[in-house]
Amino acid sequence: MSDPFKNSIEQLKKASNVLNLSEETLKGLINPMRVVEVFFPVVMDNGEVKFFTGFRSQHNNTRGPFKGGLRFSPEVSESEVKALSSWMTWKCAVADVPFGGGKGGVIVDTKTLSKGELENLSRAFSRAISDVIGPEKDVPAPDMYTDGQVMEWMNDEYQKITGSKSLATFTGKPLSYGGSEGRTEATGFGGFKILEAVAEKINLVPSETSIAIQGVGNVGFYFAHFAKEAGYKIVALSDSKGAIYSEKGLDPGLVMEYKKTHGSLSGFPESKDISNEDLLLVSCDVLVPAALENVITEKNAEDIKALVVIEMANGPVDPKADEIFEKRGVIAVPDILSNSGGVTVSYFEWHQNMRNEKWSKEDVLQKLSQKMKIAFDAGWDLSIQKKLYLRTAFYVLAVERVLEAGYNKK
Repeated sequence: MSDPFKNSIEQLKKASNVLNLSEETLKGLINPMRVVEVFFPVVMDNGEVKFFTGFRSQHNNTRGPFKGGLRFSPEVSESEVKALSSWMTWKCAVADVPFGGGKGGVIVDTKTLSKGELENLSRAFSRAISDVIGPEKDVPAPDMYTDGQVMEWMNDEYQKITGSKSLATFTGKPLSYGGSEGRTEATGFGGFKILEAVAEKINLVPSETSIAIQGVGNVGFYFAHFAKEAGYKIVALSDSKGAIYSEKGLDPGLVMEYKKTHGSLSGFPESKDISNEDLLLVSCDVLVPAALENVITEKNAEDIKALVVIEMANGPVDPKADEIFEKRGVIAVPDILSNSGGVTVSYFEWHQNMRNEKWSKEDVLQKLSQKMKIAFDAGWDLSIQKKLYLRTAFYVLAVERVLEAGYNKK
């Protein structure tokens, strides 16, 4: 599998060539301003102390505080958080929210932890990075295998350590603890608004448009839910164990109910069991990779049948596949736009916390809808104006915004 950080560099270099950036400027945009590695103790249920390794990559804060998730996973690495923090910089710039890019995590398998140990780990990691985060410095959020409860524990620990009463250091918190309405469905809803924007540009009719979605977690489910409500036909869905396909269409709500009862999607009525790899190759108009990085490569890009690819996972299409898509005329909407709904509503949460405000879900989703449409139109227009591949256009847009904010002067 290709290295995610090297992939992000390749994507950035293409934008740099368009903008004729100097080697020094490009070097500054590639490398994080700081990568913090911490080695910290956690008390386990049996009283023993176990040490864990964690990271926080702070890529760029020219446009505002570093912003990005914290993940708990055995696969967490310095390379991964560096790549994801750079994507966050470009994502925030494309979405036009006043944040820079950050990302972090702890190397741990949460399945091996009790709830008490998970809380101890969360609080210990918060303590370990407390001097490099804060409402106007670096604002973490949930990511893989972390959630609102983890953010609440972390923010509570941060308050104890610093004496701060602010709820704005972490976003993605529970509603009862300063969280924002609409955060749960934000990323999936934002991706759906991108689907609508693409449909408007190329005249897709919902009832005549089929969609295959790899990954029916939070993001994939809400994308499917809103698309189904709008009249699109969902022909394939998957979880980590496998996928299902139905030419007649699937109801995401019924599929999720089945998964809760049976533990997987396998055997869902009036559907065919297929693999996650096969899902990417089914006959459909729109393909939505919403699970893992690097699932579309030069090995399968030629066989993708979709006319449109909307990236809801981080980095699901590697640079070699990008080249193939560009030659084939596939419209691939990049992750830095497609899945920016989450960070946009995280910004809304931060904004509400900083001003002690509370917005309704309707208000949040309306503001998000407007932002996604404006961002898409800006990148689409730039791609036409400069005859650029869509991903390159969005990277150019993002880099221009960082430079305009005075990056070279900092």
